[in-house]
Amino acid sequence: MSPEYLQTLFGFDGRVIVVIGGEGVLGGELCQGLAQAGATVVVAGCNVEHGNQRAATIKMLGGAATFVEVDATKRQSLRSLLSEVVREYGRVDGLVNCAGVNSSTPYLDITEDEFHRIINVNLLGTHLACQVFGQHMIEAGGGSILNIGSVTSFRPLSRVFIYSVSKAAVLNLTRNVAREFAPHGVRVNCLCPGFFPAEQNRKILDKSRIDAILNHTPMGRLGDAPELIGAALLLLSPAAGSFITGEAIYVDGGFTAMTI
Repeated sequence: MSPEYLQTLFGFDGRVIVVIGGEGVLGGELCQGLAQAGATVVVAGCNVEHGNQRAATIKMLGGAATFVEVDATKRQSLRSLLSEVVREYGRVDGLVNCAGVNSSTPYLDITEDEFHRIINVNLLGTHLACQVFGQHMIEAGGGSILNIGSVTSFRPLSRVFIYSVSKAAVLNLTRNVAREFAPHGVRVNCLCPGFFPAEQNRKILDKSRIDAILNHTPMGRLGDAPELIGAALLLLSPAAGSFITGEAIYVDGGFTAMTI
């Protein structure tokens, strides 16, 4: 198989990809992977310092990236992000919805404020970005959206109750939006990571929790953030993923395949 052929399948030369939540650990690795595949990457998020650092790292590695501040839970902020990217680059070919928050509050102690905070970031933010950027892609004649789900999109998980609810809803949203957008040439898929030591879940992954996870993971280890890149490239690629929409790919070391 020639490098040229692989480039036609997985190359992103000339494509503009926006990664919301790109300043985080997992989102940042996706940004770097997309940039190394040739994309111009817009690192979008609320942490200005981390976002600028990620964009600088990508440039240092020879990629093309810029940071734009955004509040993923506000429609107008997302519209401003889209306008800025289109003004700078002319279009958006792909979107990754990677912003997320988590919590291990015991179920009976979860307050309304915490419930709304998690749902707003994980679910409402994904929904709003699908609307704002999806409209642009429909008018442009095509594009690809990748939502970030979780193993909890597939089955419940203890200690992260509202997070699990939000990620199950993200998968359902993905499938519904995929159905709506497919006639317009816009694909919508879901990447569902297993257990990765990212910022939002470090406090939750204590030793007993890690031991329980590893006992339920056939590969016997946690994931490493760069291991998400291949699946993301497949689902975002207009060539390799051209007939894939409404799908979920689990990158979890076999966690969702495990029973006893």
